[in-house]
Amino acid sequence: MAEFTVKFDNIPASVIVEAGALISDAAKIAGINILQPCGGQGRCGRCAVRVLSGSVHFRSTLRLSDEDVANGYALACQTVIGGNVLIEVPQQEKIERRLVTDRTAIEVSVPSQYDPYNDQSIQKLLLTLAEPNLEDQTDDLNRLRIAIKQVTGLSKISIPLSAIIKIGRVLREGNWKTTVILDIHFNHEDNSEEAWLIDIFPGHPLDEMPILGLAIDIGTTTVTVWLVDLFSGKILSQASLYNQQISRGEDVISRIIYASKNGGTVELQDLVITTINDLIETVCSDKNDQSYKNENIYTPTIAGNSTMIHLLLGLSASTIRFSPYITTLNQVPMLRASQLGLSINPSAVVDCLPGVASYVGADISAGVYSSGMDHTDMLTLFLDVGTNGEIVLGSQEWLVTCACSAGPAFEGAGVASGMRATSGAIEEIWINTKTYEPTYRVIGGGKPRGLCGSGLINLLAELFMTGVIDKGGNINSHLDSPRIREGKHGLEYVVVWATESQNNQDIVLTRVDIDNLLRVKAAIYAGFSVSPDSVGVRLADTEQIFIGGSFGKYLNVEKAIQIGLLPDLSWDRFRFLGNTAVLGTYYALLDRNAHKHIQDIASRMTYIELSADNNFYEAFVSALFLPHTDLDRFPNIAQVLDIQKGDD
Repeated sequence: MAEFTVKFDNIPASVIVEAGALISDAAKIAGINILQPCGGQGRCGRCAVRVLSGSVHFRSTLRLSDEDVANGYALACQTVIGGNVLIEVPQQEKIERRLVTDRTAIEVSVPSQYDPYNDQSIQKLLLTLAEPNLEDQTDDLNRLRIAIKQVTGLSKISIPLSAIIKIGRVLREGNWKTTVILDIHFNHEDNSEEAWLIDIFPGHPLDEMPILGLAIDIGTTTVTVWLVDLFSGKILSQASLYNQQISRGEDVISRIIYASKNGGTVELQDLVITTINDLIETVCSDKNDQSYKNENIYTPTIAGNSTMIHLLLGLSASTIRFSPYITTLNQVPMLRASQLGLSINPSAVVDCLPGVASYVGADISAGVYSSGMDHTDMLTLFLDVGTNGEIVLGSQEWLVTCACSAGPAFEGAGVASGMRATSGAIEEIWINTKTYEPTYRVIGGGKPRGLCGSGLINLLAELFMTGVIDKGGNINSHLDSPRIREGKHGLEYVVVWATESQNNQDIVLTRVDIDNLLRVKAAIYAGFSVSPDSVGVRLADTEQIFIGGSFGKYLNVEKAIQIGLLPDLSWDRFRFLGNTAVLGTYYALLDRNAHKHIQDIASRMTYIELSADNNFYEAFVSALFLPHTDLDRFPNIAQVLDIQKGDD
């Protein structure tokens, strides 16, 4: 097979590729990170590079204009190398590692009845073993097993090779006194408890040594880690970073597609493990205490949606994408940290919480538990709005769940001036009803760089309620305002002029952006409007609505109702709970009973596959308008609109 030389302008060395390779393949070999937020499908246009010389063949030029192509631009994920080439790589969009602290950190109290000696799965045992002699020549390993069984009453004891290697030395150094760290877990397959030995030390020296654990939420966009003292229950440190997998897909479908490419699954696994390990270093160093060491972390409890858990484990997620949408597993067997490459005690037991189905994962099981909706007799709707929209309806008697592919628009992706909720993002906006001039608030203050999810919802609502756009999302070109103009993709509204922005570019909302946002909100609304019908109750009968996820914390109920993202119910029914997934994970980390309860929740939830429900499609189409085609569903919004018409 022919080979070609590829030279990138930003590195000195060239790379050799075989005929048929894509520019993105060559970039990977060269160690150049070219962003592919759509997973390499050629849909986003953000992997554009410039071919300065040489021959290439285009599979697709979507998102590129004729002028772009004439000037040598090509999509790295869709362009085949046909000869020796020189490639110019434009400066890539920087994915900020740090998140704004006040948007991720939360205050949590240790459960009042927490008793580590009875609740905690991690146990520290001080053992004194019978010294061997000529009459008792039991081997060291079985001698240790017998001592553990005498204290715990457990027969099933898993001991890793790393501990076996040092048992002989440790027992003799401690004069047959030893300290062991165990993780005791309930085995659901045979309804028994099993002890996993994590570490062993000579003597009884560990009274002051911290016993640490991690609560980890692997979100599609954000990964959050809490460092926890397991015997006080206190959260010692919290940290969040953007999931580094974002560079290979901004939603789960894009990542599944990217993972299906050669080496894609391994690459995505490496990216999320790197993100978690970076966070572990952050939370350990945050305490500035030498006793808080990685090797003192004896267990991580992990939640995430089904795709994130599959990619964490290096499993193929391809079957999640296609009918009948089946996961490889929903309940992950216990693993050692060394099997995943986590930078903690290598024998620590990795505990992944149970998921429910392809698009309802452990993050929702944990979220339902921490919200308390399974303990109430009130009809409750639980929403987790992010790149996916997961929905749970029910009470202590029953739970039904579904998920809709919301896409990453509310994370700022797929929107011309969209960005994530970090410094420089407009998070709230108001439009004058007479002049159509905007005022806004920026995260961190200063000049804005773009619009985050909460800002987009505010903007869409304000444009609708002031008459700048109609119920179909069409921009009113007859209004006397310089902010309404013709752009590259049709009419658009200018939120911030280039001279007033941080990057000297206009911040706009285009008609294409509006269509994307309408599809997202329609999918979410259709999901939770179909769920009640499936069990014979009315959406209006919902007594309380819990909104989980970091995004929900900053959602303006009034604006969300105005665009038809949330149902038109009294505001006192809504409660914003923040990151319910990591909170539920924290509770499971502390308490074996909480862990069992989450297992029970996952097994009790009835999953509804919306793609197989014709009612969902009808509900989705009806919700593609502001706020909805049926204004009887939004009586308060209809009343406001009628008043405004009367004033006109």
